[in-house]
Amino acid sequence: MYQQETIKPYNSGDKATQVEQMFDNIAPAYDTLNHRLSWNIDRGWRRKAIGQLAPYRPQVMLDIATGTGDFALLAAELLQPQRLIGADISEGMMNIGRQKVAQRGLQHIISFEKEDCTRLSYPDGTFDAVTAAFGIRNFADLDKGLSEMCRVLKKGGHLSIVELTTPVTFPMRQLFHVYSHTVLPVYGRLISHDGSAYSYLTKTIEAFPQGERMVDILRKAGFSEASFKRLTFGICTMYFATK
Repeated sequence: MYQQETIKPYNSGDKATQVEQMFDNIAPAYDTLNHRLSWNIDRGWRRKAIGQLAPYRPQVMLDIATGTGDFALLAAELLQPQRLIGADISEGMMNIGRQKVAQRGLQHIISFEKEDCTRLSYPDGTFDAVTAAFGIRNFADLDKGLSEMCRVLKKGGHLSIVELTTPVTFPMRQLFHVYSHTVLPVYGRLISHDGSAYSYLTKTIEAFPQGERMVDILRKAGFSEASFKRLTFGICTMYFATK
């Protein structure tokens, strides 16, 4: 078990149920908080992660922990797949995503489905590419979630992940620690009205395996190749893996 798997947003219930409740609670404020707390840098992180897939032109895609669909929408715009499914456990988040998709007239490409990411309902080898942005930290079982992502990929298919991480070099590591323990939880609580959600965010960022360790975990999950690249002084890390 990894340390972040033991961290829960609230005091009662299993982690998956609590994470679903948390995201349902903060769904209306989620996009605003994401962009403001990262000074809109998160948009560039998503673009880079999608860019990793561009040479392979995936036609059938799965976006895990899709949330409000920002990553799915950008992938549809940049990669132009035939079909893209956004999967999440929070209907509150996906309902906002559905509204965005409808506003852009992309219902023929993007659909949303409620899924437990550690027990996906899709057959083996369904997708050309799987993506995940800022979501795998919340898995109750990271190994199982990544193994499922590998299982539903076609042989030779690709996984692109972008995740918040702790900077490893001075002084960014120290500055990020101060920011994540002061501004992030206080502002998050004021906007989302959920006192636990953004304290939980900070704790899971600090506990989550990253860099070389995460590459080893991806290989253990069944991927034949895996690599990583730190972005913005290590505040975010991008992973790329091939089945």
